Amino acid sequence: MMRQYTAVLDRFEEDTAVLLVEADGEVVDELLVDRWELPKPGREQGAIFDLRVFGDSLRVLSYRPAETEARSDAAQSRFDRLAQDLPTTDDASSEEDGSGAESTGPE
Repeated sequence: MMRQYTAVLDRFEEDTAVLLVEADGEVVDELLVDRWELPKPGREQGAIFDLRVFGDSLRVLSYRPAETEARSDAAQSRFDRLAQDLPTTDDASSEEDGSGAESTGPE
């Protein structure tokens, strides 16, 4: 019986690649693979693979460059949104009183 999963390269521990195995968007297992077993273009953290498992031991990994790039772009976009400056207390006060301008002193 064949089972199909998504695997994400999480990290390397010396010459061993640690793949997080996902099913329905949830991590369900870790898979340890020799670095040389991975396709060369997929030997980078965050690389996405199709993982097909036949029986208890035979497995096939196929690198998915388009999905790797899409996930990377989505993660960067989330980070960028979170990193935007939030209004400071002074900015919020100016917006509340409608002035929108800073006071430069008595006129």
